[in-house]
Amino acid sequence: MDEIERIERRLKLHDVRVLMSVVEAGSMHKAAERLATSQPAVSRAIAELEHALGVRLLDRSPSGIEPTQYGYAIIKRGLAVFDELRQGVKDIEFLADPGAGELRIGCSEQAAAGPVLAVIDRLTRRHPRMVFDVVTGPVLTVLRDLAERRVELVIQRIVESVDRDDLAVENLFDDDIVTVAAMQNPWTRRRRIELAELVNEPWTLPPADTGIGAFAIEAFRARGLKPPRTTVITYSMHMRNKLLATGRFLTMWSRHTLMFPGKHPSLRALPVKLDNASGTIAIITLKNRTLSPLAELFIKTIRAVAKSLAKAR
Repeated sequence: MDEIERIERRLKLHDVRVLMSVVEAGSMHKAAERLATSQPAVSRAIAELEHALGVRLLDRSPSGIEPTQYGYAIIKRGLAVFDELRQGVKDIEFLADPGAGELRIGCSEQAAAGPVLAVIDRLTRRHPRMVFDVVTGPVLTVLRDLAERRVELVIQRIVESVDRDDLAVENLFDDDIVTVAAMQNPWTRRRRIELAELVNEPWTLPPADTGIGAFAIEAFRARGLKPPRTTVITYSMHMRNKLLATGRFLTMWSRHTLMFPGKHPSLRALPVKLDNASGTIAIITLKNRTLSPLAELFIKTIRAVAKSLAKAR
């Protein structure tokens, strides 16, 4: 009996799913509750899986049940198997009704308010029953969601952490970071501003462990300046918008966020030179992962949006 035949005869997808649930829950009792089954049934499924593979998959520790190196190996592949099955169901649903479907996207809040919003607006006008689940967060968070297959694709500014062998990166358009204020802020009446003049202004910025938050600190240090004392530190773009609207606060954004028609007409990029502000917005996907038809359509549409954005620059 060759290996494939042995797997077909003895390895059950249900047992792999039980293993994944036990590791996620941290105990067989909790996994049984989540799976609406009994603890003996969970124990039996794990035992059968270990017998089929000939290795121990779980160890007990003070913090609960943890996978062995063999357990990690089968869980990693199990995630891919179940993801491909989900994608197969999505393919069938899309083929049966191309105007419907659901897509989970990971991105920064700036991308969500810019190119991602533009694509969703285009697609939902033509296909109002499409559903988009947009997950925003710092780049490391959304890349982890991508690796764990909780999102299907990521739209993000390229940083060092995307240089990984398991990721496919497609550049969309060039972008730069700018200093932003509300139209009623007195700084918008200046034709030229030195960064040093803004050190003592009220600032609202994302945390220092995010892309723009870290960039803002380095932008001041590159000019031999101490970073400003940020009055409000928040990842929430909505809150920063509200603070900008008072006419008192400054922040830093990706320029593309200001460029989409009808978005933020009350805000303006200030004429401040920032070193190393240029970057690239990209589509990031997992290599060797089959994309759903809706993901392919989203990518095709965002390429068109990127071309129109390049013409507008």
